[in-house]
This record gives sequence, C-alpha cells and structure tokens, in this order.
Amino acid sequence: MTMRIAIAGGGLGGLALARILHRHGIGAVVYEREAGRSARAQGGMLDLHPESGQQALAEAGLTGRFRCEARPEGEEHRILDPAGRTLVHHKPQPGSFSGRPEIDRSVLRDLLLDSLPADTVLWQHRLVTATPRPGGGFGLTFDGGHSTDCDVLVGADGARSVVRSLLTDATLSHVATLVELSISEADQRHPDLAELVGPGNLWCIGVNQILAAQRLGDGSIRVGISVRADDRDIDTYRSKRALLDMFDGWDPSLTALIEAGDSAPAPRRIEAMPIGTRWAGQPGITLIGDAAHLMPPVGEGANQAMLDAAELAGELAASPADPDSAIRTYEEAMFTRTHPIADMSARVQAMMLSPTAADDIVRFFTAGPAEPAPAD
Repeated sequence: MTMRIAIAGGGLGGLALARILHRHGIGAVVYEREAGRSARAQGGMLDLHPESGQQALAEAGLTGRFRCEARPEGEEHRILDPAGRTLVHHKPQPGSFSGRPEIDRSVLRDLLLDSLPADTVLWQHRLVTATPRPGGGFGLTFDGGHSTDCDVLVGADGARSVVRSLLTDATLSHVATLVELSISEADQRHPDLAELVGPGNLWCIGVNQILAAQRLGDGSIRVGISVRADDRDIDTYRSKRALLDMFDGWDPSLTALIEAGDSAPAPRRIEAMPIGTRWAGQPGITLIGDAAHLMPPVGEGANQAMLDAAELAGELAASPADPDSAIRTYEEAMFTRTHPIADMSARVQAMMLSPTAADDIVRFFTAGPAEPAPAD
C-alpha cells in the first residue's frame, strides 16, 4: 500500500521535502494556506550555506538551477555606525560560489515549486485541525470545511504551527521586533541609496537597535529595523515619523532609507522557541523547520529547514516500510544538530541588539569563522 504523506506548509522546508521525496519515487501532498505562489511577498534574500541549504538543494537535484539564479555578489556586506563610518566591509570574490551565495527567497521558492509535479501543492488549504485516527495516521480538516486523511503528517507550517501542538506545548517568547519597508526601482529613483547599500547587505548599528538594508535581484531594496522586545503596541512602529524619531541624530544619509520606503512600515514580532525543545516521538507525525525549532532570524532558519527536509526525506526513503523508525532516527539527529545552532542564534540576536553591539559585531566578524545574516 502506498504511504500517504501530508506536508502542512509550502515554505522552503515543505517544498524541499516534497521535491526530495519525489526524487526517491515517494509521493507527498503539500497543503499551503496561501492562494497561490504570488499571493504575498516572500521576504528578502537569504544566504545558503554549503553544509545545509546547498546540501539540501544538491539532494533535490537543483544545484545547477540554483547557481543560475543565485547572486554571489550579494555576499558583499558593510557595517556602519550611526555617523555613517564604515566599521567592516566584506567583499566576496567575484562570481565565486565557494561561500554562501545569496538568493531571493521568492526566487528559491519558485525554483522548488517548478521542480514539483503540478498537483503536488494544494493552495488555499489552511490546516485547522489534525486528529489521530484509531488505526493510525491523521484526519486533516482545513479552513472552509474540506477534510482528508494521511498516514504520515509533517508539520512544515512555520512559527505558528498547528501540527506542533500535537507534539509539544512549547511556548514562544518575544525576542525582538522587526519593522520592514521596501524601496522599489532603487537605481532609478534613489541612486544614492542604491550606492549606499551596494549589491548585498548593509547594517547600521546603534545602541539596542539596527537599521539594515539589502539589495534584491529585482533592483529593490528591503529595509529592516530591528529593536529589542518591549511592551510597546506594535502599531507604534507603523509610522515613519515614529521610526525616524527613534533614529534621531543618525546621519541623514542612513535615515533616508526609512524616508524612501514606498509604503507604510510593516512591523512584526520576532519570536523563538525554547532552546533545546524536544518531544517524545509519536507514530506518523513530525516537524521540520520553524515548526520544530523556531530561532531568531540570523541566517540559520531557512538553511536548517531545508536540511531537515533532506534528512527526513533520506530516512523515509531508506525505510519506506517503517516510517515511524525513520521519523525517530530523523528527530534524534535533528535535536542534536539544531540545539547548538539555536543557542548560537539566540546569542547573536542578543549581541546585535545590545548597547555594545558595534564593538561586539566587529569583533565577531573579524575573529569568527561564520557570518550571521540579517534575515533568513
């Protein structure tokens, strides 16, 4: 009998899992709440690490297509102080894929979507409940009343995972607030800002706050303002005026990034799961990505989600007759792998929004082997 695998969530992890399973001759259905691939913006760019995100793409058979779409020049990274002075300027080797080349999240998602059979992803399927069936597997109910069932359920449904609640009652903690703006057609409309940001990432580091920007492949600039978690109403951050007041005294060439935003600022709470969260395995169900180990966005989230997908797919392909054993093996390896990464991510997040962030980050970049990214 064919094993029916349901993947809740069509983000990078869920799509990578479906793709790698497909390469092993194992079918899966991805249930995605969005109305279609263009229903909403997918965020900025991310750097794919050789040992995780790129490894998953290799197992998906997509390395060649990734290299066609990625932008090695996006690794360029400048760190400034509030006066506009350069503290760090990292320039990658031109055209080199030896590091962590950047790719727009939307481009990577499209690459994965295009690699799947047309009927793999069912759009407008927001999972509401998953109920264990007496004989094994799960009954799934979606917004709007549609229902189905499956033998294996994989929660790839992100920070607010519905599937997670079946395995753990771990609660999320508020670790920061991120406010995003977008500047379209930067080269034509704001050439000074385009030159300031360059082809990659720009961080402007103050006391307990960061003003960051990154260039996307479509010529736009994504601006992100990160501040420490506080009790302020999130609507406070929807006003450009309020944001500019937060950066009073900063060099005007930097705060121009806020003024140039095309629309109202979009704030959201950044949350994380407790470091080291584990659960007792249950038959026919598991989690990958943010559903399993939500971390602060310092460059690891998407990479670990894709590696989760590759490792889970590999275990299921190796033991198709015993998916529960495959899941247990995957989970033990995943818990061991992600614990130190979650710990590092929390420490980097705290460092970036500390009173001594500029000195700490310069020391980190000049002494440490790894580089965090401003978002993942």
